[in-house]
Amino acid sequence: MPSLLPSTGRLRTVVGYGLMLGSALLIYLWIRAKGEGLVAPAPDELGAAPSPASHSSLLAHVLLALAVITLMARLVGGLFSRYLRQPPVIGEILAGIVLGPSVLGLIWPAAQNFLLPSESASYLGVISRVGVVLFMFLVGLELNPRILRGSTHATVAISHASIVFPFLLGAGLALGLYPVYSSSAVSFTVFSLFLGVSLSVTAFPVLARILTDRHVQGTKLGVTALACAAIDDVTAWTLLALVAGVASSQVSSAAWTVALTASYIAAMFVVVKPLVARWVAREQAARGPLSHTALAIVFAGLLLSAVATEAIGIHALFGAFLLGAILPHEGRLPEQIRSRLEDVVVVLFLPSFFAFTGMRTQIGLVGELRDWLVCGLIILVATLGKFGGSTLAARLVGLSWRQSSALGILMNTRGLMELIVLNLGLDMGVISPTLFTMLVLMAIVTTFATTPILDLILGKRGFEDAPEVLEGAARGRTT
Repeated sequence: MPSLLPSTGRLRTVVGYGLMLGSALLIYLWIRAKGEGLVAPAPDELGAAPSPASHSSLLAHVLLALAVITLMARLVGGLFSRYLRQPPVIGEILAGIVLGPSVLGLIWPAAQNFLLPSESASYLGVISRVGVVLFMFLVGLELNPRILRGSTHATVAISHASIVFPFLLGAGLALGLYPVYSSSAVSFTVFSLFLGVSLSVTAFPVLARILTDRHVQGTKLGVTALACAAIDDVTAWTLLALVAGVASSQVSSAAWTVALTASYIAAMFVVVKPLVARWVAREQAARGPLSHTALAIVFAGLLLSAVATEAIGIHALFGAFLLGAILPHEGRLPEQIRSRLEDVVVVLFLPSFFAFTGMRTQIGLVGELRDWLVCGLIILVATLGKFGGSTLAARLVGLSWRQSSALGILMNTRGLMELIVLNLGLDMGVISPTLFTMLVLMAIVTTFATTPILDLILGKRGFEDAPEVLEGAARGRTT
């Protein structure tokens, strides 16, 4: 290709370029020579932050940890799904615990300290909490309002029985656990309320995943289970918001926190929901993919709602969940929000939350025989309350013992939602690290047991022969 410049022009360009670089180098050397003689204040005089090298090293550790956590979660989750017929989330939770002090820290402490040094815990905690806020928004967005509106009185009775029974058993269990696994900094009222709520949670997303994997979410029993879990989640999170407000406030200001919470919820449904509905309708009338501006508005609303509930004193995740719940659940906009957000949250953020939970789960704290007996008792009480309450209520409204038992074991699924509740309790100082570990083990055992026990109860026929005893429960409603 012929040159665009004549030979003399090329020579002038090369010479000019060389003079420019040489002059820049000489000027910098002059500046450097002048600066070497200057004296800067000592770091402590300015309150200087750690050196850039330490920031760079810490960032590298966090990025490496996220890479390992993401791949480990995919690997273990895939193995559990393929070979054990368990929801992948069970393997992902265990992967997080394996990377923590309970397994990797016990087998190879140097590797665990290198991968997840204590300095990175705060950064990983922030990342995981942001992930949980985004996940709770998706949970709210997934709660199909038709399931709640179309629920029969029988469904509501089963759902509330699955909360009342374990709540009372958990509160009763607090009588024995409070003197041993709590402190005087936590009142018995707050401790018992939290323990009752923590045993009452059902993992709606995990339950939905189990039903979807079996392709039975549209059967009578499958839809009834989804409706019960949806009502259960709404009720349990409302109770937990109340507990969080009481725990974070003095007794005299707890009523004020509750009043602010009620006012905020009313404002979201009475004022914000109609405005959001009109905006969504206008956005959905437009053709093509969701614009970045529309997505930015959704994210800003999500974050502002989370900030508002955090300021009230009931935690940011409630605000995120509430905004997701009031958004329209059908149409182009919610579908595109889910498709854009869900993959990042599930693949990147949630594994970091599991790893953060794993760092806080120290099985070594459950060291004595008494502790393991208490842990077993917690699992037994949690199962008896959730499984027993749901089964008895389902039997009273007309289901057979076989189908009632299947519904009861589904409602005993806790999974990720339980871990979110437990981390909230640990952050508030309501439960000790030892009790936190026991409750994490309870969540894993009860969720892991769901699939094999369900197979044992239903056998090969599965859900398809479920009697149509809850009239209208499945009319036009799926996940």
